[in-house]
Amino acid sequence: MKPNAMFTTLKENKDFRRLYHRGKSYVSPVLVTYVMKNRKAGLRIGFTTSKKIGIAVQRNRSRRIMREAFRLIAPELKTGYDFVFVARGKTPFVKCEAVKRAMTKQLKEAGVFK
Repeated sequence: MKPNAMFTTLKENKDFRRLYHRGKSYVSPVLVTYVMKNRKAGLRIGFTTSKKIGIAVQRNRSRRIMREAFRLIAPELKTGYDFVFVARGKTPFVKCEAVKRAMTKQLKEAGVFK
C-alpha cells in the first residue's frame, strides 16, 4: 500500500481559499490548522509556509515536519475532512514531536479523531 493512500493532497488555490474562509481554525505558536468537512470519502490535506518563515531550507523543513506529524496521526482520524496546516515562525526550529503534539491537540479540539 502506498504511504499516502489514506489521503490526497490539496493542490488547487480555490481549495486552500475555501478552507481559509469557511473552515474552522485552530492556532498554536507552532502551527495553524484549518479544518472543514468535505463531501468526499477520504482525507484531503495541504501544507503551506510563507516567506515569513525564512529561507527555502527553513520552509522545506517546516513542511517536512508537518507532513511527518500528520502521517503519524492520520490513521486515528475520521474520514471526510479537509485540512490545511500553516507553518508559524517557530515551526522550523522545533522537533517533529512538538508539531505532532500541537497538531493532535488542535485536531482533538476540532473533533476529528475516531
